[in-house]
Amino acid sequence: MPRLHAPSDRRSALLVIDMQYDFMPGGALAVADGDALVPLINQLGQRFARVIVTQDWHPAGHVSFAASHPGRVPFESISLPYGAQTLWPTHCVQDSQGARLHHDLHLPHAQLVLRKGCNAQIDSYSAFLEADRQTPTGLAGYLREHGIESLYVVGLALDFCVAWSAQDAARAGFATAVIEDACRAIDLNGSLQAAWQAMRELGVERLHSDALPA
Repeated sequence: MPRLHAPSDRRSALLVIDMQYDFMPGGALAVADGDALVPLINQLGQRFARVIVTQDWHPAGHVSFAASHPGRVPFESISLPYGAQTLWPTHCVQDSQGARLHHDLHLPHAQLVLRKGCNAQIDSYSAFLEADRQTPTGLAGYLREHGIESLYVVGLALDFCVAWSAQDAARAGFATAVIEDACRAIDLNGSLQAAWQAMRELGVERLHSDALPA
């Protein structure tokens, strides 16, 4: 099992998932208290030399939107060519206010903003692979080329994009931890418990921000 390096080590990176207005209170797909994470993530960012930010970035009419399927409503599940798909309220449409990163998110030294969900026919929770589980985003290659071996994952939502990203990071051979107090969950039909179980089985560590390696 790969070992986590300390945040200050240049072999470590903070991966900040989808801190966008549509996932904040009042947004199209709001996560309770999502905005409360911003100060903590800013503080964590100061401890890392390397920071990567993801941004959900859907074209209008995306296949994951309930509005794209007449007669369907948000949070139903349908079958698509790549498997089961939860239908979501229309959210994070490219260049919309809801797709913007929170104004108070202050990570000026972030080296990469990775946009995902750009393919109109495939959803993308993970920062590493689209939901067809075959199409890479290029993040694994970026990390390897920059000598990054450890990832600390934070953001929204814990039981979807954070969990999928953490699992794929572990599968790709990176030492991976989720900083649980720097995340919030949707918890849809037991999704939070299932996410923790799946991450644990892959060796993803569950940390509190006060317990990061020195």
